[in-house]
Amino acid sequence: MTLRREAFLDHVKERGEYGTAEEAERAARVVLALLGAHLIGEVRAQLAARLPEGFALALLNPLQSAEPLPPERFVRATAAWIEGATEQTATWDVSAVLSTVADTAGDDLLGQILLQLPAGYDLLFGRPQPT
Repeated sequence: MTLRREAFLDHVKERGEYGTAEEAERAARVVLALLGAHLIGEVRAQLAARLPEGFALALLNPLQSAEPLPPERFVRATAAWIEGATEQTATWDVSAVLSTVADTAGDDLLGQILLQLPAGYDLLFGRPQPT
């Protein structure tokens, strides 16, 4: 089931403690565009199907990445794409968006997503995996 745009943004806004929906939307678009560069095939399509249309398009039309970024570089890349962001604020942005994505995806799809990502992304999604 696809989450409505307003509900998705409300979750991101609350988790990121953003002052406006526009701030939450900017973070969501950047993080999803970066995430889209790391996911392929059916997993990316399934996640896109669960996201509101505008955010699904950000995921399906990703920012380019020559290689899968480890979590710390993913956060730095996020900081580079959000005007005025620092690594610390970008960590907050990534966490707010990806924890909302994890809820939207559900456990089974999230497991498939994590299999396509370098180790450590489970923490960015707010779902630490047993080691």
